[in-house]
Amino acid sequence: MPNKPVVIVGTGLAGYNLAREFRKLDSQTPLLLISADDGRSYSKPMLSTGFAKGQDADALVMAEAGAMAVQLDAQVRTHTQVTGLDPAQRRLWLDEEAVDYRDLVLALGADCIRVPVVGDASEAIYSINDLEDYRRFRAAAVGQQRVLILGAGLIGCEFANDLSLGGYQVEMVAPCEQVMPYLLHPAAASALQAGLEGLGVRLRLGPTLVSLNRTVNGLSALLSDGTHVECDLVLCAVGLRPRTALAQTAGLTVKRGIVVDRQLRTSQPNIYALGDCAEVDGLNLMYVMPLMAGARALGKTLAGQPGEVRYGPMPIMVKTPVCPLVLSPVPAGRHGEWQVEGAGADIRALCRDAQGELLGYALTGAEVQGRLALNRQLPDLLG
Repeated sequence: MPNKPVVIVGTGLAGYNLAREFRKLDSQTPLLLISADDGRSYSKPMLSTGFAKGQDADALVMAEAGAMAVQLDAQVRTHTQVTGLDPAQRRLWLDEEAVDYRDLVLALGADCIRVPVVGDASEAIYSINDLEDYRRFRAAAVGQQRVLILGAGLIGCEFANDLSLGGYQVEMVAPCEQVMPYLLHPAAASALQAGLEGLGVRLRLGPTLVSLNRTVNGLSALLSDGTHVECDLVLCAVGLRPRTALAQTAGLTVKRGIVVDRQLRTSQPNIYALGDCAEVDGLNLMYVMPLMAGARALGKTLAGQPGEVRYGPMPIMVKTPVCPLVLSPVPAGRHGEWQVEGAGADIRALCRDAQGELLGYALTGAEVQGRLALNRQLPDLLG
């Protein structure tokens, strides 16, 4: 299909980085990117650092859609939804318009999980998953002081740190015993929690939000333990769910994410998936490093140089400057013993198996300086 384009659905980090990698190797094949939003290029990780830096949404933009189209020698269609796929005909639908493709890449990202809440102020619950979400939240936050964050995971902690540095009074509510319960060793979690509390963040770990209602002075959040928390805004940061509906409707295999093999191929020929929406060999890793590795591998495959994606050690840098933090979770199916050194803000927690092989770690404070030496000891996630 020499005249048919490679079509990438999504213009986030996954979509644009794949387009760059592909264009390094193929400057001739037509390239079409389809964006549900305005198609502006920005770095999603920067969304949780903008308040401390005083940056509005426009300040986070690296390039407009038109500039990206020129840079990539591509067509970028903005504010456009893919409404259907026909894998047998290598065709997708934009409402009534049919678009044929040579190869199709789904870089759809993930949706924020919403918390069901009763009361008359559910519209005052925001989430930040893209640039437009960030713009809406910043507009709503003008003139306000008190922010209630739902969730104490990685994103919730980053926003708690950022909003506090931006001058807001922050409280966090989460049904867990520690911050980042699925990622952090308790000792490292205690260091991070102490850092956040030192900024003035109040943590309410254990209860959940039951209802949210308007009052004369703002909002009143009722928690499951009977506590009332007065606030002006609520930011929901309880997790992400891969966007799989389009793929599932088209008959692609879907589990947690869109199932792909090591070449990022879905269950249908000439359709690939990349980034937060993809489940690669059983792994759905919603971080930048796996995304970049996938973009490099898939760029080569689309350019006629097929190869398998490889995940080496992939530590996670958490943007909580009040307590610097880097961690490498223990791979699924591996087991070991944790050894903890340090005290206060400076924690070094290492997990080793029975043979002494390093499986994972969590470093806080001054201990993050030792991450590079430890990274060289970590096993590959996908070798």
